[in-house]
Amino acid sequence: MPKAAASIVLATLNARYIHSSFGLRYLRANLGEMRPRSEIMEFTLERPTAEIAEQLLSRQPQIIGLGVYIWNAEPMAKLVRLLKQVAPEVVLVLGGPEVSHEWQQQPLVAEADYLITGQADLAFADLCHQLLQGQRPAERIIHAGELSLAELKLPYGEYSDSDLAQRVLYVEASRGCPFRCAFCLSALDKTARAFELEPLLAELQRLYERGARQFKFVDRTFNLKPQLSTAILDFFLKRMQPGLFLHFEVIPDHLPEALKQRLSRFPAGSLQLEIGVQSLNPEVQQRISRKQDNAATLENLRWLREHTQAHLHTDLIIGLPGEDSASFGAGFDRLLQLQPQEIQVGILKRLRGAPINRLSAEFGLRFSADPPYEILQSHCIDFAQMQRLKRFARYWDLLGNSGRFRQSLPLLLGQNPFQNLLQFSDWLYAETDQTSHIALKRLYQLLWRYLKSTATQPDLDMLRGSILADYTASGSKGRLELEDAEPSHSQQRSANQRQLRHRV
Repeated sequence: MPKAAASIVLATLNARYIHSSFGLRYLRANLGEMRPRSEIMEFTLERPTAEIAEQLLSRQPQIIGLGVYIWNAEPMAKLVRLLKQVAPEVVLVLGGPEVSHEWQQQPLVAEADYLITGQADLAFADLCHQLLQGQRPAERIIHAGELSLAELKLPYGEYSDSDLAQRVLYVEASRGCPFRCAFCLSALDKTARAFELEPLLAELQRLYERGARQFKFVDRTFNLKPQLSTAILDFFLKRMQPGLFLHFEVIPDHLPEALKQRLSRFPAGSLQLEIGVQSLNPEVQQRISRKQDNAATLENLRWLREHTQAHLHTDLIIGLPGEDSASFGAGFDRLLQLQPQEIQVGILKRLRGAPINRLSAEFGLRFSADPPYEILQSHCIDFAQMQRLKRFARYWDLLGNSGRFRQSLPLLLGQNPFQNLLQFSDWLYAETDQTSHIALKRLYQLLWRYLKSTATQPDLDMLRGSILADYTASGSKGRLELEDAEPSHSQQRSANQRQLRHRV
């Protein structure tokens, strides 16, 4: 049976099905009396444009609101173009960070009917009210003013039962960021503002009672205000049970004792901390207006690794202005010594509106013109070297962050992890001409070949055992054949015995 018509359809394209659009749920929650006439429809990037348009128009909407982000900008432009061709009478309203800045040069903005820049939680409702009353505002570009968080209706009731069962639930205790890191859009915020604690905890309780067990907080600086952070941690500690999982992004050099006490009480598998280190070069940090006490950062990371069971997801960025390969590599090696579970090596992106754009000319930053606008070269890293480093980042994901090479990876990294992995990256790319879709079994075999050929006086039994142990622990099916291997001592003895029996 077809679904009922909806006057307002809110839609976006998520990178994966498991993701849910937090922004669309805020928009719907704040539609007031228009909410019953609205519907949220989410799609993934793989869905064909024509199918998405067909699904949207099947609801017979008068208004379609589209959330545009860096990861969906190109397919969203195709969708806008198609919708205006087949249903020009439907009003298309755009919003989201990708179209909130430098919108004058974007074709999809020219083709849509309206654009709301900034935080559209309330401005979208105002526009929809006028449109449904038959009024067409003359101004196509609507700049949402700063809103009071107390005015907002919280969106957590917009999560469906299927969302709770199948998707990541995004929540927030605050908005904004007090820091001015040049690569980040949050640098445009004036400050960080916290939601009222009691209403937030009441919403979290309702989600918990409905069965929600995975909560990803999107706050840029969760531990900025320890009183708020500790109250939220206490809330979840009191409700701790198997399956509960929390994700927070924390400031690395700000870890007061009250937070430490609580973080140490979370059991394994229940807590992930995203820790944006980005660079450990003081000159680069100053250049990008990043205030970070490196000594405190490293000490806090060491403490978290030794005294908590949290999964530490740390971040570094390749291509920051004035940082060359050697500087990045030194930071990578220092961070790796602390053994966080993940080091996410990101590539600098030119986010529309971010202050990094002001540094481009001085430091020779050249970015791709297509999303996700990754850096191509700088005065410190030429194009060829940047390509090498991007492959390094990809292969580090496969080898380091995957957790599938726990015994064999140290044999590759040795005493100079960055340089050794970079050399392996060069060899692996020359062998495969690929940075993705490398079968896991083949990757183990390639690592064997490389270590066997480059190690000085290798202990082949130990090397073979490490790779086979990792392969078995990965849960891969089938036997791993290390075909390009010299036989181990035990295998050679068995072969000799077979040869003797054959002769007899």
